[in-house]
Amino acid sequence: MNLFDVYSIWNIELVKAKGCCLYDADGNKYLDFYGGHAVISIGHSHPKFVKNIEQQLEEMAFFTNSVINRQQQIFARKLGDISGYTDYSLFMCNSGAEANENALKLASFKTQKKKVLAFKGAFHGRTSGAVAVTDIPQYSSPYNLTDNVTFVPLNDVEQVERELKSKEYSAVIIEGIQGVGGIRIPDGDFLKNLSSLCKMYGAILILDEVQSGCGRSGKYFYHQYSGIKPDIITVAKGIGNGFPVAGTLISPEFEPVKGTLGTTFGGAHLACAAGIAVADVMVEENLVANAEKVGDFLMKGLSAFPQIKELRGKGLMIAIEMPEPVSEIRRKLLFDHKIFTGASSTNIIRLLPPLCISENEAQYFIDVFKKMLI
Repeated sequence: MNLFDVYSIWNIELVKAKGCCLYDADGNKYLDFYGGHAVISIGHSHPKFVKNIEQQLEEMAFFTNSVINRQQQIFARKLGDISGYTDYSLFMCNSGAEANENALKLASFKTQKKKVLAFKGAFHGRTSGAVAVTDIPQYSSPYNLTDNVTFVPLNDVEQVERELKSKEYSAVIIEGIQGVGGIRIPDGDFLKNLSSLCKMYGAILILDEVQSGCGRSGKYFYHQYSGIKPDIITVAKGIGNGFPVAGTLISPEFEPVKGTLGTTFGGAHLACAAGIAVADVMVEENLVANAEKVGDFLMKGLSAFPQIKELRGKGLMIAIEMPEPVSEIRRKLLFDHKIFTGASSTNIIRLLPPLCISENEAQYFIDVFKKMLI
């Protein structure tokens, strides 16, 4: 059997990783400035992460959610403490797409409505409901197409209100920061206005913090810069540091009803062990503050290059938009200088390094990138 060939793959076989570095089968060392789509938060192969999973594996890897799993309770408490959402409830699952599916479903259950307002440039996942609220037409098959979703421009408060006035919407879903869309950040008061409009017109506000959460923006969730409290928050990627862990954080206004949500693998013992380790290390190593500090350092260093068309970002979620396609720059960064980066569309380089990245490593990237522009 062959693999289903849907990925564009660099001709590199990675066999080992440690901290912010990766190693290929030939022994070459790479600097990770992409974190596997913002997944690596506390660093590759962190000893506490490895130890927690190993210990749990020796005791028990998995069993059904129909028995008590105290690890889930421990993880929920730690996630509540680190995020500031101690009064919310956690439903664990496996991926950001699944977390968003659950959020959309909960909103529809509560409001008994089916329409959803989403934003142009959005990405919320590849499963059926998540891809329906994703503004990338090539990701959506005829099966996924629906009349239940309306897309409006990001930061357009007037257009949002025009739609919500109909009171037909169960939910508004928005990324804290648009990731795949090119690190597009909501304007200053937009999230505040959006929260107010949702309350005014009876729509559930869902904040997708799958990529922008887990400290990446310099706060645990990006929306915390605006001071709002969404009805539902979705998390994944960084909270598991490479192990499939995701969750839906649900406000106290929602009453759980047996059978409305479910999952086979979500919240399994190994997933909890991974999530607990990440939460502990985030606190012990002060990684949210490090993301803010090193992110500011990167932004300041890169802002000195007039060749960059636009520099956008918050914390360690940064877009370098160039006036021309960036494929050759990324190729040289990878093969000539051994630095992994990401991309969005043809002209944008995305930087999403582990949150433990140092200023020295950031300076190395700045120095190398400068050479790309000469």
